Amino acid sequence: MTFHLQVVTPDGLAFEGEAEKISVRTQEGIIGILPRHIDYVAPLGMGEAVITEAEGKVRRAACIGGMVAVHSGAVRLVATTFEWAENIDLERAKEAEQKARAIMAREGLSDRDLKLAEARLHRSLVRQAVGKGN
Repeated sequence: MTFHLQVVTPDGLAFEGEAEKISVRTQEGIIGILPRHIDYVAPLGMGEAVITEAEGKVRRAACIGGMVAVHSGAVRLVATTFEWAENIDLERAKEAEQKARAIMAREGLSDRDLKLAEARLHRSLVRQAVGKGN
């Protein structure tokens, strides 16, 4: 049994097809969606999305921000950032981590700048974790 899944980002359509299940991090924690899930809407957090396609193929992605919605059995994931594991540039993610850590080490950093640097660090760590598992 499957459900229709659509993954959309500001850059366009990242995936559309039938899926057996999806696991994704919301702001409240990791959720799993299977066929015949009740209608549901939640804001996405930063973490790994795991999609099992209709043929059983498992794909992983870094998924950061946005919303996930289940309506009438179909699932739509609208992500701010959605990057398939095989497309993650690990060197770039490591550089982003180093830059974020350097910013966080500065003295006299405003609360706003600290929060931005922490978010950048978290994003880079998610991308690295997902990319290494590729």
